Amino acid sequence: MGKGKCIHYNNRIMITKSNKNLTLFLLGTLVLTVTQTSASVFNNVSCTSNNTFTPNTTFSTNLNTLLSYLSSNVTNNVRFFNATAGNDSDTVYGLYMCRGDVPFPLCRECVGFATQTISSSCPTSKEAVIWYNECLLRYSYRFIFSKMEEWPRHQIKIPLGDPVVLHTSGFYSALVSIFNELPNEAALSLSGSNRYAVKQENASSSVTLYGLAQCTPDLAAGDCKRCTADAAAQFVKSCCGGNIGASALFPSCIVRYETYPFYQHSGTSSPTMIEGGGNIRTEVIVIVVVLVVVLAMVFCFGYFFIQIKARKKRKETNDKENFGQEITVLESLEFGLATIEAATNNFSQDQRIGKGGYGEVYKGILPNGEEVAVKRLSTNSKQGAEEFKNEVLLIAKLQHKNLVRLIGFCQEDGEKILIYEYVPNKSLDHFLFDPQKHRQLTWLERYKIIKGIARGILYLHEDSRLKIIQRDIKPSNVLLDNAINPKISDFGMARMVATDQIQGCTNRVVGTYGYMSPEYAMHGQFSEKSDVFSFGVMVLEIISGKKNSCSFESHRVDDLLSHAWNQWTDESPFQLLDPNLQSYVPNEVEKCMQIGLLCVQENPDNRPTMGTIVSYLSNPSVEMPFPLEPAFFMHGRMIRHSVEHESSSGYSTNHSFSSSVNKMSITASAFFPR
Repeated sequence: MGKGKCIHYNNRIMITKSNKNLTLFLLGTLVLTVTQTSASVFNNVSCTSNNTFTPNTTFSTNLNTLLSYLSSNVTNNVRFFNATAGNDSDTVYGLYMCRGDVPFPLCRECVGFATQTISSSCPTSKEAVIWYNECLLRYSYRFIFSKMEEWPRHQIKIPLGDPVVLHTSGFYSALVSIFNELPNEAALSLSGSNRYAVKQENASSSVTLYGLAQCTPDLAAGDCKRCTADAAAQFVKSCCGGNIGASALFPSCIVRYETYPFYQHSGTSSPTMIEGGGNIRTEVIVIVVVLVVVLAMVFCFGYFFIQIKARKKRKETNDKENFGQEITVLESLEFGLATIEAATNNFSQDQRIGKGGYGEVYKGILPNGEEVAVKRLSTNSKQGAEEFKNEVLLIAKLQHKNLVRLIGFCQEDGEKILIYEYVPNKSLDHFLFDPQKHRQLTWLERYKIIKGIARGILYLHEDSRLKIIQRDIKPSNVLLDNAINPKISDFGMARMVATDQIQGCTNRVVGTYGYMSPEYAMHGQFSEKSDVFSFGVMVLEIISGKKNSCSFESHRVDDLLSHAWNQWTDESPFQLLDPNLQSYVPNEVEKCMQIGLLCVQENPDNRPTMGTIVSYLSNPSVEMPFPLEPAFFMHGRMIRHSVEHESSSGYSTNHSFSSSVNKMSITASAFFPR
C-alpha cells in the first residue's frame, strides 16, 4: 500500500501499514489514551437566531441555572433527564439524553461538555440543540417535553470505502433490513430510561453493517417510531449515497450506521487494519506526533474541566447555603391545577373565605381529607414570578408553630396558586379592628398572641438556618388557629440575608404604610430592627384595639405612636388600653406598652432585638430601659396622608400603594415566589 497513512473521520482512526511491535505498542497507547480521557466527540450545534434574549436578564439566569442543574444531575444509570427553571415568559425547559450504550462516566463527561459548548456557541439564543456522539442536549423557551420534533436536523456522511461494496445489492439490502426493524424496536424497547435499539446485518462475506436508533424516552411509542423512521429515510431512500457510514440527528431522535460496531464503546471498537512491509520510521513519526497532540489536548481539556468543576462546586456550595436544590424543592411542592380545582369545587364562591386586591382565598379539601387555604392570585396581578418563587422557597424552609405552614403551590395555565394549612379563625385584624369581634379577645389571649408573634419573628431572625427579614409584619399577616395561637403568614416581601449581615438596602421599598420603620421607608434600609419596629406598632395596636392611623383627639391628629407616648410620659398607661377589656393584668399591660415604645424608637440601634424582647416577655422581674421618643412623633403639628390597604382575608394579599415621604416616591408591589 506504499507509505503509511492516518485517516480521521468522525470518531474513528484507521491506521494502515506495518506489523512491527513498536507500531502496535504506540497504536495501543494512542487508542487507550483517547478512550479513557476525552471520548466525547462533538457533531453539531444549532442555535435559533430569530428568538434571542438579553444577557444578565431573568431568562439568562434561569438558563444558567438549568444547564448547571442538568450537568450536575447525571447520576448512575440515568441516561435521560429533563428539568424546568423559572416561571411565565422566562421559563426555560431543557433535557439531555445519553446514547443507550455509553458508560456512565462518558455520559457525565459528554453532558458536561455539552452544557459548556452550547452556552458559548449560542450565547443569546432562546432555543438550541447540541449533538455529540455520546449524547444530545437541548433547551427552549417552549414546552418541549413529550413532543416529537424533527427540526433543526443535522447529517453526518462518511464518503469512504470500497465503491464496489457500497453499490452492491447486498449493502443496500442490509441497510434497508436494519432500518425497517430498528424504528419499531426502539419505540417498543423502553428499558430503564432508554428508547434504544441496535441491529447488525451482513452486507457481504467481508462487510457487516451496524445500525442504531434512539429517541428521547418521553416520546410516545408511535412518535418515537415515526421520528426514527423519518431520520433513517435521510440516507436509506437514496441508497446510502455512496457513504460507508452516516448519522441523522434530530432534536427528538438519532439514527446511525457504520461498518464497525461503534455502539459497543465509542472509541474502543474502531477498526484497525495493519499490514506488513514498508518503512517503519515514517509511521512512528506520524503516531508520535498524533500522541503528542492528543496528550496536549487531554491536558488542556483536563485543566479547563477541573476549573469548571471547581467553579460549579463553589456555586453548588453557595446554593446549598441558601436554597439548596431549588428545582427539586419546587417539584416536591407542586400540585396540578386539576387537583386544586377539585379541592375548591372549581373555585366556587361558596368556598371563598377572603378577598384582597390581588386575589382571592378559598377553603379546600385535598384528596387525603386535609383542609387547606388556597390563595389564588388574580390574572391581572403584577406580582412577578421571582416573588412567587421567593415565597414558595422561603416558607418551604421554615418550620415553626408560630409560622403558617405551606403545603404546596400550583403554576399552570397562567395561574399562580399557593396552598397553606387552613387556619379557621382568620387573621388578627379581623378581631382587633372589627367593632363587634374585638370584644372577643381577652387580655389573656392578647398577651398570648404578642408572645407567640415575638417567638415567630425570633425564629425568622435567629433560630432558623436562614436569616429572614419579613418586611411586612402587621395584624392582617398574623393568622389565629382554634386555640388563638398566632401564625405569621405572607412571605412575598421577605428577604433572606447572610447570618452575619447586619442590614440590607433596596431601591424597591415594599410593605404597608404605618408599619414601616423610618429608615426603611425613606432610605430602603432593612434589617432585623425594621421588623422590630413593625412588631412594636402591632403590640400597641393589640393593647389599644386601634389602628396606627387613627386619630385619638378631635383637635389633634396624633397617630397611635404619638398617643401611646403621651400616655406613657403622663404616667397614665392604662388610658391606652382597649376600653372593652373587662379584666387585665396591670404589670403585663405596662410591660407590653413599654416594649412597644422601645421597638418604635427612631434610632434602630436603640430598639431591642427579638431575642431581648422574648426575654422581657418571659421574665416577669427583668428591668427594661426607658423608651425614647418614638419615630414619626408629630406633636399634633402634621397631617399624615394615610392609605388603607387591609385585606378582608385571613390570608392577606397586599395592595400596591404609593405615597411621598420627603419627596421620595415609595411603591410597594403586589404580594406575592431566586
